[in-house]
Amino acid sequence: MGDSERKLFVLDTNILLHEPYAIFSFQEHDVVIPMTVLEELDRLKDSKRDIARDARVAIRALEDIFHDATPEQISEGIPLSQDHNVKGTISILADYQIKETVKAFADKAGDNRILNAVLYLQNKRSPREVVLITKDINMRLRAKGAGVRFVDDYRSDQLIDDVQFLTKGFRQIEGDFWQKVGNVESRTIGRNTLHTIDSNTLESAFINQYVIDEHDDFAARVQSIEGEQIQIKDIGRERLMHRQAWGIHPKNIYQGMALDALLDPDIDLVILTGPAGCGKTILAMAAALEQNIERKMYDKIIVTRNTPEIAESIGFLPGTEEEKMMPWLAAITDTLEALHQHDVCTDGSLKYICDKANLQFKSINFMRGRSIQNAFVLLDECQNLTASQIKTIITRCGEGTKLVCSGNLAQIDSPYLTPVTSGLTYIVERFKNFEGSANIYLNGVVRSRLAEFAEENL
Repeated sequence: MGDSERKLFVLDTNILLHEPYAIFSFQEHDVVIPMTVLEELDRLKDSKRDIARDARVAIRALEDIFHDATPEQISEGIPLSQDHNVKGTISILADYQIKETVKAFADKAGDNRILNAVLYLQNKRSPREVVLITKDINMRLRAKGAGVRFVDDYRSDQLIDDVQFLTKGFRQIEGDFWQKVGNVESRTIGRNTLHTIDSNTLESAFINQYVIDEHDDFAARVQSIEGEQIQIKDIGRERLMHRQAWGIHPKNIYQGMALDALLDPDIDLVILTGPAGCGKTILAMAAALEQNIERKMYDKIIVTRNTPEIAESIGFLPGTEEEKMMPWLAAITDTLEALHQHDVCTDGSLKYICDKANLQFKSINFMRGRSIQNAFVLLDECQNLTASQIKTIITRCGEGTKLVCSGNLAQIDSPYLTPVTSGLTYIVERFKNFEGSANIYLNGVVRSRLAEFAEENL
């Protein structure tokens, strides 16, 4: 480990819990795992928390690397890959033998040992760069205060550098769209009008991206991209604004685009993002009821979301799985009440609709291993899920299933997620070129004037 051009990366425990195979992201450099990290993984692997599985996966990954190595080789460093072009190594540092230079509260003993290990390597391996990688913001601050020169977050899972660069799923053209179009070829297929235009008119366009302009009549959606030509489907703003589902009409053009995607049978995944009160949940539920009950397109509606670890698990609540989930799915029941508030008997309507639509409330913790067929699935509060958790849900969806993921990146509760590393951001970027998905950012708060003022001024 004497190559001065290579960096030394010391990984904190939360990196391996966030991404169990993170060790393979540093193949051109050297990775050091402090013994304290292994102890914390050992303590977490048998816990009842969601991260126990990730702890076990990380431990198995390390075992695969070190299983034939001698203690001397483990201390010196084992090659991360059999490829001779990859020079990176991984080693375990017995940090309990290092003399303490950082002392603090007893409950932070593990963090202190890791900081001591980094400072030890920093002095011993100079002039090589020793970098502490941790997702704990306060740990990064403490490390800098203790004298660690290089501290960073784990960024290999970040597809964008800033959430403001996240695609919104639509393009708003200044002025009149047709004034900016040169050559155009139009044709009508059934009720649909398709226009073929040059790709330089819509740079960086992607499939199912909506296009609107500042005038009040134009709205379209990208159908296909072939070489230097883009084919768009002319929808018309008036037609978008007159879409309806279960008695709900769009209140603005953004809701119109969302409802168009939700009601399109050719789109399997709809991602709805936006501030609180923009209508994500009510549009999704209205579309679900419309297509399940009126159009008979699905056999059931499944509503699911992550249960926060603040309560450890849903097991402590009484009742069935659906009854246990009710405290976390109050937003859905509120939405159902809003959709039927003018009925003669709201409670009776809700019970009838839930039975008629076969509405099921499920915990995301019990979705692994399932295969969901012919269902409308609403995954709420996606901003608190990691990319692997959302992958677990998406890979459950079988034939005839439509998945709607909704969330607000400004309301992340997870201690290790940021708007950039959230699973919601991840799928928006990963699926933007998939012909079976659409993503819409709903501008504007329509819940009430009070909610709108709060969103803008607080």
